[in-house]
Amino acid sequence: MQNVKLFVLMATAIVLSSAGTLQTWAESKYALKEMTPAVEAALEHRRSRYDQLQGLKSSGVVGEDNRGYVDALVDDPIAKDVAGAENKDRAVIYTTIAEQNGLTDALATIEKVFAHVQRDKAQAGEKIQDDNGQWTTK
Repeated sequence: MQNVKLFVLMATAIVLSSAGTLQTWAESKYALKEMTPAVEAALEHRRSRYDQLQGLKSSGVVGEDNRGYVDALVDDPIAKDVAGAENKDRAVIYTTIAEQNGLTDALATIEKVFAHVQRDKAQAGEKIQDDNGQWTTK
């Protein structure tokens, strides 16, 4: 049954991605059912670093990878620290979504879905990684 759920999830993501509605679908399909203290803390941390992360993305120092996380694209300690903190908080959110939706075996799929959402949300000039692992500038 889990494999059927994953197949339907991936097929739906592909169709919706081509229709430009992946973000809305992902947000509704993987909504948090309960706001846990860990998720609240992760969201607050993300809000507090948002401007710094956006600045690093705009300068091309950090990019959105194809797994739903951010990568420091240069050897810069600040970029690495910010990316590491952001990724830790995203992992908390993704894991909680998986647990609350009974999809703990599908964490990689959830990450991929949100990678598409993050790439769609990226601003012009930001670095994004495609599904094949190639980095490009949006």
